[in-house]
Amino acid sequence: MTTEKKSPVIRLDSADNIVVAREPVAAGTYIPDEDFTVQSDIPIGHKIASRAIRQNEPILKYNTVIGYAARDVEAGTHMHNETIYFDSVSKQYEFCRDYHPVNLLPPEQCRTFQGYVRPDGQVGTRNCIAVAVCSNCAATVARKIANYFTPEKLKDYPNVDAIVPLITSSGCGLEKTGTPMSYLRRILGGHIKNPNIAGAVVCALGCESNNIDAFFEEAELTPGPLLGRLVIQEVGGSRKAMEQGISMVEAMLPIANQCQRQPVPISHLKIGMECGGSDSFSGSSANPALGKAMDLLIEQGGTAVLTEITELFGIEGAFVRRAKSPEVAQKLIDLMNWWLDYCKGRDAQINGKVTPGNNAGGLTNILEKALGGAKKGGSTPLNGVFDYGEKITEQGFVIMNAPAYDPMAAAALFAGGCNLCVFTTGRGSCFGAQHFPTLKISSNTPLFQRQEDDMDMNAGVVIDGEKTLEEMGEDIFEAIIEVASGKPTKSELFGMGNDEFVVWWLGITS
Repeated sequence: MTTEKKSPVIRLDSADNIVVAREPVAAGTYIPDEDFTVQSDIPIGHKIASRAIRQNEPILKYNTVIGYAARDVEAGTHMHNETIYFDSVSKQYEFCRDYHPVNLLPPEQCRTFQGYVRPDGQVGTRNCIAVAVCSNCAATVARKIANYFTPEKLKDYPNVDAIVPLITSSGCGLEKTGTPMSYLRRILGGHIKNPNIAGAVVCALGCESNNIDAFFEEAELTPGPLLGRLVIQEVGGSRKAMEQGISMVEAMLPIANQCQRQPVPISHLKIGMECGGSDSFSGSSANPALGKAMDLLIEQGGTAVLTEITELFGIEGAFVRRAKSPEVAQKLIDLMNWWLDYCKGRDAQINGKVTPGNNAGGLTNILEKALGGAKKGGSTPLNGVFDYGEKITEQGFVIMNAPAYDPMAAAALFAGGCNLCVFTTGRGSCFGAQHFPTLKISSNTPLFQRQEDDMDMNAGVVIDGEKTLEEMGEDIFEAIIEVASGKPTKSELFGMGNDEFVVWWLGITS
């Protein structure tokens, strides 16, 4: 029995004038399906001209313009930094043109997961106690409190997943009002209120700009059995504060442990979607497969949240067409315009360049990256657009404003109410958190094999021709239910997350 050898290149659309290398392709290789000979060594994931292209002619990937030819090239030419240039994007927004409501499945056909039901009706996928700080001035105390609770000390509380430190480098030296302080308080308050957090101890030095009492008032937090207020200057210094904080957590543990998993509708899932360390396969495997999974979730009443606004540049028009109202569409446009103004004249990826890792993975510019990243959003209507860390009040597909720096975006998603994260990567991001379980999906098989301890799933099987996008989407959907019901992710098993809490206090982070 003979097995037909796969072509070393992938054609993404019949109208494209490029193909993508499925594997490293050596100079002189003849590609029969495309009838050209490769002109130079091509790394895996990189683009190759499938025909002669004239200077200034659009470069088409997925039949979408991702740039323009920097010079005349012949078929088989490596199409990357030296042969593609970035130019302004013509934008003609068509508000709500493609909007159509989702046909929700009847309740009896919807799936369930095993979640933690909170008194306010929210549902968590994890049951954690947080030790948060108002500022970095309390960081060491908070970390010592959290570190005290080793697995051995938690063995009598099987329903408590982790004691997690939420430590920021900010909080003092800030203007007492304004956006940075507002974002800090919104993120801290949103984390404490997230259904994955059973209780929290909030630590402060006592004299920082982010005053603990002002924070509690603004975040509408009230101290009680599952919310502690701890001020180092009030209790007599760092050691006494540490000891008191440990006692406060010890008092919360029996209460938190009383909460047990129970079957709940999948509509209680709010999935935060991220990508980091993308490559050119991300837009062909992991991202569109995740989009398929989110469509399955949304038709059962769940919520999918896309973020990293700068990585939607040039593609936002597609979301505008899917918006449920002109107001939702305009809010997205306004956010994109804010980012363009904010990044004007700076060496930020929204102005063309992607990160070195993205570039090495075959992505040439932000248009190409956005084309793939947007596929995580699936095909359902855009129901809402939310500011950084703002509480998510709409179901279905929504977008949240956040930088493209993964920890800052994750902080916003969790603060907004997301109880699980799905993270696609082509180069090998290691982000994860104990309180925000993060399902990592590799876009290609070599990455999955290289970083098996970090990757939960391999969407590279789509590139390998072993599964369709629909099949991979169904696999992701099933994995989401398993993780939501308590199956630990690879990053949780490693203990990732103690240093991945990062709040955006402005500065270019894209």
